Amino acid sequence: MNLHTLKPAKGSTHNSKRLGRGQGSGKGGTSTKGHKGDKSRSGHKDKIGFEGGQMPLQRRIPKFGFKNINRKEYIGINLDTLQNLIDTKKITGDITKEILVQNGLASKNDLIKILGRGELKSSINITVDKFTASAKEAIEKGGGQANTL
Repeated sequence: MNLHTLKPAKGSTHNSKRLGRGQGSGKGGTSTKGHKGDKSRSGHKDKIGFEGGQMPLQRRIPKFGFKNINRKEYIGINLDTLQNLIDTKKITGDITKEILVQNGLASKNDLIKILGRGELKSSINITVDKFTASAKEAIEKGGGQANTL
């Protein structure tokens, strides 16, 4: 290996000419940015969504509706899902929020609401955040209790 045979590793160089390294390089002076204007200055960066002064799409599209920032989002779990867990012996005894989280039906900080689809064959006590009227009725009809937190 000699000094005159050294070459950069394949794929490590991308530019054939370095910008702004004197007039002799052919890309000196303005460094291919032209004269004056925002894009010729250092530190220029377009704002996200900027369309050259045209009204940006995000501002052109009409806005409508209402987003309630205080909305409470509940995870719905149906009675037939609970019955399936009871049949497969994944749940024994009373059902609490922690047991539903352990079985992957909700996350730790989720609010849980029991919905009335399906039927509950076993009498079981359920303690969660909310129940629909039909779910509460079905649970109590089966001999269980529906307790809210």
